[in-house]
Amino acid sequence: MDQRFFVFGCLAAALGVALGAFGAHALRDRLGPQMIAIFETGVRYQLIHALALLAVGIVRAGRPESAALAASGWLFVAGIVLFSGSLYLLTLTGPRWLGAATPVGGVSFILGWVFLALGVMRSGQ
Repeated sequence: MDQRFFVFGCLAAALGVALGAFGAHALRDRLGPQMIAIFETGVRYQLIHALALLAVGIVRAGRPESAALAASGWLFVAGIVLFSGSLYLLTLTGPRWLGAATPVGGVSFILGWVFLALGVMRSGQ
């Protein structure tokens, strides 16, 4: 198992649950419905990709030399930071320019899934 990605996945999941609770309890009365929905989107994508990082960590156990799998893990990490992180900052601080990082994070997620598939296909298993 690749402990780095597995640990990153665990930490991202724990943080995602904490942020989800924060959004549901502390932000409900402070933000409008549209901003809450944006915050929840960040949490949802973070949690989904935390699970993806767990998968990368497990899959890399049998393929530790796979550059595609390593790229997949780092792309998921980048996606969480850029996509979810920009949505959190956008809702909590307000500057609209932060939204420019969101599509870059989305592309990171997409590429992460592509590289995960390539890493598994290349191994022949």
